[in-house]
Amino acid sequence: MTAPPKTHAPRRPAGDRYKWTALANTTAAVFMSALDGSIVLIALPAIFRGVHLDPLAPGNIAFLLWMIMGYRLVQAVLVVTVGRLGDMYGRVRIYNSGFAVFTFASILLSLDPFDGVHAAMWLIGWRVVQAVGGSMLAANSAAILTDAFPKEQRGFALGINQVAGLAGMFLGLVAGGLLSAWDWRAVFWVNVPVGLFFTLWAYRTLRETGKSGGGRIDWWGNITFAVGLSAVLIAVTFGLQPYGEHTMGWTNPLVDILIFGGLFLLAAFVVIEKRVSAPMIQLGLFRRRAFTFGNLAGLGISIGRGGMQFVLVIWLQGIWLPLHGYDYGDTPLWAGIFILPLTAGFLAAGPVSGYLSDRLGSRGLATGGALLFGASFLGLMLLPIDFSYWIFAVLIALNGTASGMFASPNSSSIMGSVPAELRGVASGMRSTFQNSGTAVSIGVFFSLMIAGLSSSLPHTLTAGLREQGIPAHVATQVGVLPPVSSLFAAQLGVNPIQHLLQPSGALAHVTAAQQQVLTGREFFPHLLSGPFHSGLVIVFAFGAALAFLAALASLLRGTSPTAEPLAPRTAATGDTLSAATDDGTEATHGEKGHVRPDPGN
Repeated sequence: MTAPPKTHAPRRPAGDRYKWTALANTTAAVFMSALDGSIVLIALPAIFRGVHLDPLAPGNIAFLLWMIMGYRLVQAVLVVTVGRLGDMYGRVRIYNSGFAVFTFASILLSLDPFDGVHAAMWLIGWRVVQAVGGSMLAANSAAILTDAFPKEQRGFALGINQVAGLAGMFLGLVAGGLLSAWDWRAVFWVNVPVGLFFTLWAYRTLRETGKSGGGRIDWWGNITFAVGLSAVLIAVTFGLQPYGEHTMGWTNPLVDILIFGGLFLLAAFVVIEKRVSAPMIQLGLFRRRAFTFGNLAGLGISIGRGGMQFVLVIWLQGIWLPLHGYDYGDTPLWAGIFILPLTAGFLAAGPVSGYLSDRLGSRGLATGGALLFGASFLGLMLLPIDFSYWIFAVLIALNGTASGMFASPNSSSIMGSVPAELRGVASGMRSTFQNSGTAVSIGVFFSLMIAGLSSSLPHTLTAGLREQGIPAHVATQVGVLPPVSSLFAAQLGVNPIQHLLQPSGALAHVTAAQQQVLTGREFFPHLLSGPFHSGLVIVFAFGAALAFLAALASLLRGTSPTAEPLAPRTAATGDTLSAATDDGTEATHGEKGHVRPDPGN
């Protein structure tokens, strides 16, 4: 598909009003998109009850995983493509269409007409469509801001935008708990009035202020990238589910086929991008040190942040709150409230770090943020399961502050390192790293957590049941069930003991006092706490290691370069005639393929 070439000089509306309009609208869009990525996570208990879906029934774990991961998977796959479309046809045009798609899908999500399995499939399907709209928003919002703001204010604007996204991610937990306590459909209703208002406002006020040009869609590149990345992320969801006698599905041949097939397609994508004249992504951007190491650092922090969010919800909702007397039905709301210091850290540090990065540079702030992020993981690793809340609040506040310190300067460094005509695709690539990290984080942290649980949970659960009068053979049968079921039960605020013992009729043969203990809110969390702590130590140690690697990558980004334009590719080979060297300067290829500095620099 070829679009008629159209290249025009950037036109900026008179005065400074437009840049603030663009900031307000894109900030709302990023906030909504991020909020919807997390709001379902904490509202899952109410959603499962509302559509009458048994969370512990065989096969229903897949529905839970896809409600969490499907949104992130689609965003990870599509953001580069819609970023490229923004560069070709106008960033504002694609962005405005994304707002409309996002709002339309939110309406249909709140009108789910089905029950049980069909209701879950309806929700997953329209969440996918909603994620398409969210991808169009996320991929183009940073590019719109980069076009609208002068260089000296760009870090501040991108910082506000990034903090809005991170704040939305964690405020979604509070909103999910609050709204689901009223009605599970309200989790999706909340987007409708906001989406309608900002969609109309975007169409009325946003204008193209950057360059857009004709081009063609790199179909083979898009297909190999989308299918390859989808295959890898789908394999992660299957890997988390039990297979045969194994607690997880990583030995499932289908998982191996999807992972290796996906990696093969991603390798083919790189080969294709080197040869086509109009590639989906500009591989030459990875010659720019700030772009490459900034994205690698962002990927590490994204994996750590996404996994930590998931683990904290389970820790609070499934163990700590019930042990402190909270009813299971109230734990989603209170889990969101107790995580508020994390959001407060984001809100305090994000805008300040964006402002400072414009004056002091990005590398020091981003590297310091990554180091503090890792230190907060080490602190959480040392906490007991039944912790003192004020220590927990301080640690997660430091974690939020660290994320805010890192996000704004890192985003500013990445976007400031690319030429103006590639800001849309660069923004999409940055979002792909971030969304892929969030999607993969759930699989990685969940696998590590299950590995930690599987070593001690069967014995602990069996011994605890026998102490309450359950026959040995029944207790053993329950104890060897896959730990994934216990972990999901904790996340969904369900005591699975009654559900697990019901088929055997064992509850009818114990005393009333023992029945009350077994089905009460403290028995299962108490049993789970020891094995869960073993898993926590593993996942937090892994998160700290990722953060320190991200700090190293951030340090290696160098000073922020001036974004010189990339030279066009030759039609015959697709090679770039000039590319950025590690320090951000341009170099041209001389005779026999040698690289020499461009005398123009």
